[in-house]
Amino acid sequence: MRGRALTTGAAWPATVVMQCSRVLIAGAAYHRALMATFLDDLRAVAPQMRLLTDEADRESFRRDETAHFEPGLPLAVALPTSTEEVATILRTATAHGTPVVPRGAGSGLSGGSAGIEGALTVALTRMDRVLEIDRDNRVAVVQPGVINADLKKAVAAEELFYAPDPASYEFCSIGGNIGTNAGGLCCVKYGVTRDAVLSLEVVLADGRVIRTGGRNVKDVAGYSLTHLFVGSQGTLGIVTEATLRLRPTPPPKQTMLAFFPTLDAAGRAVATMTRSGVEPCTLELMDRVTIAAVDDWHNLGLDRSAAALLLVESDAPGARADDELAVAESACTEAGASSIVRATDAMEADWLRQVRRLAFRAMERLGVARMEDVGAPRSRIPELLAAIERIAAAHDVRCGTFGHAGDGNLHPTFVWDRGDTDTEERAHAAAEELYRAAIALGGTLTGEHGIGAARREFLELQRGADAVDVMRSIKAALDPLGILNPGRVV
Repeated sequence: MRGRALTTGAAWPATVVMQCSRVLIAGAAYHRALMATFLDDLRAVAPQMRLLTDEADRESFRRDETAHFEPGLPLAVALPTSTEEVATILRTATAHGTPVVPRGAGSGLSGGSAGIEGALTVALTRMDRVLEIDRDNRVAVVQPGVINADLKKAVAAEELFYAPDPASYEFCSIGGNIGTNAGGLCCVKYGVTRDAVLSLEVVLADGRVIRTGGRNVKDVAGYSLTHLFVGSQGTLGIVTEATLRLRPTPPPKQTMLAFFPTLDAAGRAVATMTRSGVEPCTLELMDRVTIAAVDDWHNLGLDRSAAALLLVESDAPGARADDELAVAESACTEAGASSIVRATDAMEADWLRQVRRLAFRAMERLGVARMEDVGAPRSRIPELLAAIERIAAAHDVRCGTFGHAGDGNLHPTFVWDRGDTDTEERAHAAAEELYRAAIALGGTLTGEHGIGAARREFLELQRGADAVDVMRSIKAALDPLGILNPGRVV
């Protein structure tokens, strides 16, 4: 048989075809038997834990929010309620060599928690308790299934503030935020999730439970394992508890919207604000396509003739907020803003803020939406915006851009009609060119969504072969069998 072409047109003898079919059928049956044994053993050691095996239930845990990525169907879905149950899952999975996919609320945008064929998905949504709010030390201790917005409400009742603020804060989980090192609308002033994590409880692949960090403001004992796990997307361990930094509740925000005749003008306003030293708590951008999508959906009366808008907010105390917005307004006027709107009360400020939060959902209404996550140094935002426009036009792909202009992280979102494979292929090509353009500006191919599965092939493009090899070594040291979220990140 050596040398015979393995193509659909090759003429194989009937006896060979039959023999190969028997081998494949036997192999599939053996694999099913192994999976059934694993599930039986898992039920035996964790009889109280909910385990979903019906196809309809598994289907509901197949996808995250990455619409253009086609995942596999989980073997089963485990819903643990304690650290010990997670440890039991991983001990059993290690004994059987069964892959495990950790999952939060499923709101990720890189395929990092999407299903893998034949793998057990571990959904942490039932581990959803706020265990402690420590006012004296300004920390909260929470399980990974706590929803970001629920934590904000709980600490606000204690006159405290949890800063990380993803646009999906109303339904994304703290565990998922930690897994991707999520950012959000307040990053420009308060940093990303990593900056709010003091300590983690993590279950390793073999079932061991470790704690990293503590409640101390300063702690340099050993390697910074906390920062290693934040952003690792479940490839190094499963987070079962987090100690998070809280802040005093800031004053009410002062809010303004500025509209611009060109995208470049908005970019120049951002660069001017950065140079001026002003520190808004929010500095967000939306382009013409996104403005129209949001306005079509909710009839908000936005200026549809504008090429871009900036949402600028300050939560500085007293007159400092007015001073910061005055500097921001001056920068916008200097860049050629066509109009500027200031909120007159908290309700109007919240309305202006919702304009930005609606951006991705509005784009999803237009078709399949591939939201990218590129970033560049803040001073180079005008160049990044120009590159996005140029690349979308060159590939003839509809694109709406919005994002966190204040920290250089933008979300160009390519949209095409479902089933339009030609445009989908052009969008994929545009995304790859976009990654290269961002990196050439000294930027990144992902600012807050993570590498996951969707961007894995391009990690080396940014970090280099040697750095990725070091990442693989860390992965191998903590997960020698490679069972934790295999095929993600590296």
